[in-house]
Amino acid sequence: MLSLYLGTIQLKNIGVAQEFLLTQSQFQDWLNRWQRINGSILKALPAAREENASVTVNPDVTAYSFDRLVVCDRTAIAQQLIANNFHFENNCAILSVTGYPQSIFDTTMEMLRRNPELKVYALHDCSPKGISLVHQLRTSPKWFFNSNVTIIDIGILPRQVLATKQGMFIQASPDSAQAAKDLFGEVRQNLTAEELAWLDSGKFVELESLTPQRIIKVLQSGIAGSQNLAIDDSSLILVGDTGNDIYLVESFG
Repeated sequence: MLSLYLGTIQLKNIGVAQEFLLTQSQFQDWLNRWQRINGSILKALPAAREENASVTVNPDVTAYSFDRLVVCDRTAIAQQLIANNFHFENNCAILSVTGYPQSIFDTTMEMLRRNPELKVYALHDCSPKGISLVHQLRTSPKWFFNSNVTIIDIGILPRQVLATKQGMFIQASPDSAQAAKDLFGEVRQNLTAEELAWLDSGKFVELESLTPQRIIKVLQSGIAGSQNLAIDDSSLILVGDTGNDIYLVESFG
């Protein structure tokens, strides 16, 4: 939602740095007003196209694998990272849990499963669906069911929203509140009472409310920190234990 990003800029310009509870109609009004003043948005990413037909990949390429995989909970975030060449600059594969990019998804997963040293980084909204991403990756046969692969939760988690000093756009809805209460027990048990209360109230934060630079910086920090977990790094905290340690960046800033 580009409107969230534009709203962030406007509020920072007037020196506001606090938690905001925002409705869909409010930020749509802001976007409409911004467009009336500034014209159309020229650099917005187009909607991602679903290409179900698989493409033929050179066998010399498929003989290799990746050491890292970033999985996003939504197509738009994966598309954003790819558009910013994150995969080239950080030597990693990028996929969405929805199967994007469809044309190379199966081939990429085949390559990834060949690497016993693979690390997977989960990037998602701070929402009931988003924070269930690691659980989905662990339990889905489409992903890493019965695998010992290390999965690192980059966020956003409620604890990161609560710990972040900079302003974040927080939305709320009854549907989100109900979805929080319906979360798998394994997901809820890894959250603190404060986090559960935050989610159960219906609050959520979308990744699009943050600038692409900020998302990329946090993701790069999480990847760099997880490469040498033997070093004491207070920016990384242990959040779970499923046989493989799961770490995340403590704040999203």
